[in-house]
Amino acid sequence: MEFFDSEAAWLEHLRSQSSLPRGFQAAVGNLTFIPAERPTEKPYAMNLALIRANSPLQSFAGVFTRNRMPGAPVLVARRRMQQPQLRGVLINNRISNVCSPTGVEDIGRLSGELARLCGGTAEEYLSASTGIIGWSLPIEPMAAAMPPLVEQLGRADGLDVARAIMTTDSFPKLRAAQCGEARIVGIAKGAGMIEPNLATMLVFFLTDATLDRGRLQAMLPRIVDRTFNCISIDGDQSTSDMVLTMSSGAHPVAEDRFELCLTALAAQLAQDIVRNGEGAEHVIRVRVHGAAEPREAATLAKAVVNSPLVKTAVYGNDPNVGRVIGALGDCAGNCDIPLDPRSVTLSIGSEQVFADGVFRLDKEKENRLCSYLKQAAFDPGRRGYPQHDRTVDIDIQCGTGPAEATVYGSDLSHAYVTENADYRT
Repeated sequence: MEFFDSEAAWLEHLRSQSSLPRGFQAAVGNLTFIPAERPTEKPYAMNLALIRANSPLQSFAGVFTRNRMPGAPVLVARRRMQQPQLRGVLINNRISNVCSPTGVEDIGRLSGELARLCGGTAEEYLSASTGIIGWSLPIEPMAAAMPPLVEQLGRADGLDVARAIMTTDSFPKLRAAQCGEARIVGIAKGAGMIEPNLATMLVFFLTDATLDRGRLQAMLPRIVDRTFNCISIDGDQSTSDMVLTMSSGAHPVAEDRFELCLTALAAQLAQDIVRNGEGAEHVIRVRVHGAAEPREAATLAKAVVNSPLVKTAVYGNDPNVGRVIGALGDCAGNCDIPLDPRSVTLSIGSEQVFADGVFRLDKEKENRLCSYLKQAAFDPGRRGYPQHDRTVDIDIQCGTGPAEATVYGSDLSHAYVTENADYRT
């Protein structure tokens, strides 16, 4: 991971790797509208981003939220993933198009406009939306914005798209990798409502590798499970989560090598999302060792990361380790996971704080832990780029089996509450 001392340096780095793989073009645009549901007449600004393949794509894959109240883009994309080919995806911020009375029809209208302007059929275009849940898309202004958006195709790069799809994100998230002759570019957004279950918020992977479609679809859930499914910001799984991978098929590449490259890229983006968590001032890394099986290890690790008491203690630089033990035991009891306190060890950073069923604490250790938390914090006055890669490391040994899991999360700050309390108004 690379980190920088200013927003300008971060953006310069992203721009240096933001060219799209062979076979893809992008465009960004914007519009203003007055939400029909908002009790004031203050206009909103919406960004649009269009990613289009130069030729129809035969290789693509998607992984989507398991939330049982999914947005219209998820419903439509699940169906359109069965199409023999795709041509592109239209992305908007501000409104997430979830359970709107006309949500599916609105996607049909916009996809039809793209087909008319760019070729192909409406079913060959996907839609992705992020923003407020419960409001409807401003369909007329969006439809009117389609011609000028299409005219811009080829003038935007990956960074332009990453910036256009931001909502409460404080910095754009883009990573790129070379895999033999093939190039992979990953673009993500997400800062809140992050508790992935098969996907996380919006992630788009573009590649010019030649890949079998069936094998790509089999590969993507494995990658997501090892990366995006191992992060959590606030314990809320979104209605709109999706991870899409689209390949133009220009360069042959070994599939096992491609999976390794894409996994590494996904891991970088997943950690970027955590570092960009709404109001986050610490990244928390919880490692659980010695569980009976991997799913139990991940469940215990997420319980610690998601505990409001653990999160607020870390935010306050307060080494209140009893909260970690409490969250661990609570999860084990409620999920029927065997856990013998005498077999559990807990370390924060390099300090062992619990072993053999009892706490191992003293005044000097408490002071060292407090300093450790302070050193891991971000400066809240310097938003807009990932400042460093330091984490608050919580290591738990269960002593009941061979399995382990690592989960990344963030603390819970006053800024998170303010951001979400004022999100719509």
